[in-house]
Amino acid sequence: MSAETHALGDRSISRAGSLSVMSGNRRYELGTATTVVSQPASINGPWSGRRPWQWLDGWTVGTILMAVLAAVPILAVVYLAFTPTENIWPHLVATVLPGYFATTLILMLGVGIGTLVIGVSTAWLVTMCRFPGRRIFEWGMLLPMAMPAYIIAYVYTDILEFAGPLQKLLRALFGWSGKQDYWFPEIRSVGGAIAMMTLVLYPYVYLLARAAFLEQSVGVFEASRSLGRGPWRSFFTVALPLARPGIVIGLSLVLMETLNDFGTVDFFAVNTFSLGIFDVWMNMNNVSGAAQLASVMLLFVAFLIFSERYARRRQRFYHASSKYQALPNFQLTGGLGLFATAGCLTPVLLGFVLPTLVLLRYTQQHFDPELTREILKHALNSVKLSVMAGTIAVLIAIIMAYSARIKGGRVLLAASRAAAMGYAVPGAVLAVGVMIVLGNLDNGIDAFARRNFGLSTGLIFSGTIAAVTFGYLVRFLALALGAVEASLGKITPNIDGASRSLGRGAFATMRHVHLPLIRASVLTAIMLVFVDCMKELPMTVILRPFNFQTLATFVHQYASDEQLGDAALAALSIVAVGVVPVILLSLTIAKSRPGHRQGD
Repeated sequence: MSAETHALGDRSISRAGSLSVMSGNRRYELGTATTVVSQPASINGPWSGRRPWQWLDGWTVGTILMAVLAAVPILAVVYLAFTPTENIWPHLVATVLPGYFATTLILMLGVGIGTLVIGVSTAWLVTMCRFPGRRIFEWGMLLPMAMPAYIIAYVYTDILEFAGPLQKLLRALFGWSGKQDYWFPEIRSVGGAIAMMTLVLYPYVYLLARAAFLEQSVGVFEASRSLGRGPWRSFFTVALPLARPGIVIGLSLVLMETLNDFGTVDFFAVNTFSLGIFDVWMNMNNVSGAAQLASVMLLFVAFLIFSERYARRRQRFYHASSKYQALPNFQLTGGLGLFATAGCLTPVLLGFVLPTLVLLRYTQQHFDPELTREILKHALNSVKLSVMAGTIAVLIAIIMAYSARIKGGRVLLAASRAAAMGYAVPGAVLAVGVMIVLGNLDNGIDAFARRNFGLSTGLIFSGTIAAVTFGYLVRFLALALGAVEASLGKITPNIDGASRSLGRGAFATMRHVHLPLIRASVLTAIMLVFVDCMKELPMTVILRPFNFQTLATFVHQYASDEQLGDAALAALSIVAVGVVPVILLSLTIAKSRPGHRQGD
């Protein structure tokens, strides 16, 4: 085929006597054509047609610097663990490390099994079956996600402990006088921690399992049923394997949240790595030992991330058909219907409804105008930090995602992955890293000022709001980056080319074209970061300034002092912040299936 090509900046115009399209080994001639192709100059990567240093423009350098800042706290933990000033690692190995390892492993195993059973089974029932209350459970199953694990732990301890209402009722009914007369499960134990975390973390598995089931083609079920397999056998042999990637991602999030938990294990005195880091740092006053324990936690995280990828390294998951018919909606009547309703109602009742009612009752009983004003002050602190972190995280995410869009290349891809590492790292570990980085920065500034100006600057960043905000950014930047990248990925590159052809540069195109198109995703990203910052406890406890409280630290302090009633209003405020996003997220998932119709 004869062709003539003219290059005009970022565009190329091709004139051809005939246009041919290759399909397999065949060529189809489509007659004469003039094709205008508008693409960024970096379509073949950031080094295409450039000298080696010319790819280092403002977008690329800015993205790399932001990724380095996000990764530095994690690298600092690893570095300090291998270069301790006072090596207590042999002492930790000989005394507490085996206990931390065993307890953490048991906790992860128990929570993983519990969330997997509840999340997958309820997701299948709500997605594929019809039973009483199903439409309510579609969004109701996600409500426990708004309830932090440490708050539900405080509530159930108050209900189930020896002096609580349940055991008082049992002693009154059966005439028991003391604990020697009967056996009752101990809530402040590893088993109690597993139960509390399972009740509030199963929505992660439910959410992604339901999304996976909604995306599956009905054709695979029809093929399975035509081969003589019933609904349940089809579920175990067809639907469950196809949904495995989504389920495993949800389970990985659950296990990471289990590793991150501090409030529950601290209140129940369960010696996990998170609690061990606080103990070694605060009580033993040894940052190096805390960094060494934190490095072991990083090994847990690395194992979670890479084990599933290795397990399915030769497996691929595809949809067998592009046709999306109405889902089967197996009708469950009689006893099966009631069983399905009870199975979905129980985790919602125990994980959200009952704790919320208890907190409302405590709020009414312990209402104090003076304490309410104090809680309002702490709420403003929480909102201020969360809004600041959410806004900055989204701005950074926009710059990084847009830079990767217009520049491409492995360098920016690696930078994005490095910036997103923080979400997979427990808050206690990141807090150690942030304190190491900011402490060294403060010491460096102070030494420079003493040497050159003869004055001491003291601590500028450590123990300030800036330290807390930095920790939040490192931890939750991945949420904002994922939302923005997904939204930008849906915008066709032709829009970039059209804008550039009209004379707009990269920044003007982002401001006037892309930002209006991804506005909804930007707001969603801010909301996600805001909600997680409001609930964050371990990093806030370590990094906050003196005499500075957020709602999370206030609730933890009062509940630890057995004053849950006084902290009930603050706990309710944290829960209320998370409810609306959870409901909106559920509605979005419900409408995600192609061909969805209201009422399906």
